[in-house]
Amino acid sequence: MSVITNKVGKLEYLTAEGIAVPHCFTTRFGGVSEGYLASLNLGIHRGDEPENVVRNYEILGEAIGFDVHALVFTRQTHTNIVRVVDGSNCGEGLERDVIPECDALVTNTPGVALAAFSADCTPILLHDPVTGAVGAVHAGWRGTVADIAGNAVRAMAESFGSRPEDIRAAIGPNIAQCCFETDADVPEAVRAVLGTEAEQYIVSDGEKFRVDLKGVNAALLRRCGVREIEISTECTACQPDRFWSHRRVGNERGSLAAIIVCEGGNTK
Repeated sequence: MSVITNKVGKLEYLTAEGIAVPHCFTTRFGGVSEGYLASLNLGIHRGDEPENVVRNYEILGEAIGFDVHALVFTRQTHTNIVRVVDGSNCGEGLERDVIPECDALVTNTPGVALAAFSADCTPILLHDPVTGAVGAVHAGWRGTVADIAGNAVRAMAESFGSRPEDIRAAIGPNIAQCCFETDADVPEAVRAVLGTEAEQYIVSDGEKFRVDLKGVNAALLRRCGVREIEISTECTACQPDRFWSHRRVGNERGSLAAIIVCEGGNTK
C-alpha cells in the first residue's frame, strides 16, 4: 500500500491506498484562485477572495465525494489538542468561525468531512474501518513532539471505541528531512519523546540538523498501537511549484488541506 497521485482534469491530489473512505492530500493544482495563490488555495485567511476558496472546495468535493456544507476545520495553533466533533459542527471554518483551538479533529458522524491544513507541516489522516471513526491531524514539529498523532488515536479509542490496531494512518506531503534544517532545539525535543529511537530520524550537519518528521510521527503512531501506516515520499519544500511551502515562499502562499470523510461503521 502506498500514497498515490490522482488527477481529475486539472485537479491533482494524493490518496492512501489503505484508507477506504473519501479523503485527500491536496496540491496547488486544479483551483480557481489567482496571482500568488494560484490555483488551489484552501486557506480562508491567506488573502484570497472568499468565493474562490469556496469554489476550490466545491471542485474538491465533486471529485472526492464530500458536501462542502459538511466540512469542519481545525483552528491550528501548534498544540497537541484534539477536538471531537459531530454534525452540529458542520460549517465551522468555511461558513462560520471556529472558536476552540485544536490541531486535530476526530468524528464518527457519517457525512462529516474533517479538514486540517499545512504548508510544510505534517498532515495525517486516520480511519478506523470497524467503527467508522476518522481523524485529521496537523502536526507541526511542536505538535509532533507533543504526540498529537497519538493523542488523536487515543481520542478515537476513548470517544468511539476504536482499537489502535484497527486504525489505518496516512502521512501526507510535508517538508521532508532533505529540507527541514533546524537548530538543536528540534532534535532535542525529538530525543525527549523517542529516546534512543530518535537518532534514526536525525542527521547532523555541523551546528545544524535535519529531522525526518514523517518518521517521527510514524514512530509515535506505532508506539500507540497503529500497525498500518502509509507515508508519502513527497517533500513540499522540494516542489514549491506543486505544493504550498512556507519555508520556500514565506507568507505569500496558500494552504494545502488534508480532508477525510466519515462514512460510518464497518467499511472494512
